[in-house]
Amino acid sequence: MRTILLLGMLLSFDVNAQKVAADLECRYTGKDFIYDCTVRLTRGGEPLSAVQVTVGADMPSMPMAHNVKPVRAKPGRTPGEYRALLELEMPGEWAVKLRLSGPVRDQLILHYNFTESGTSPRK
Repeated sequence: MRTILLLGMLLSFDVNAQKVAADLECRYTGKDFIYDCTVRLTRGGEPLSAVQVTVGADMPSMPMAHNVKPVRAKPGRTPGEYRALLELEMPGEWAVKLRLSGPVRDQLILHYNFTESGTSPRK
């Protein structure tokens, strides 16, 4: 019984260590709701590099009405950093969809408020 419990704990620990985490920071460019975004990805506390990242968004308060065509992010200056221009249709709460492919395949959805002063996570 102890062996099974220990094995279960180890498997649970390994799964959590492999989870991808993302942080998003966007700066309003001053033009037509276009935001210059930086995505920082980590896995197990370490920067996650060498993946392809696609960034899209939709507005949860108006499903199917406001969808942003996904764009491919480019690697940033530091490991685990990716950059993309996100063209939204209006300010407000957006669900930003990050699709990862390559050695790591995952999809993350981040809820952020977009304003002319930048972004902040929805609380």
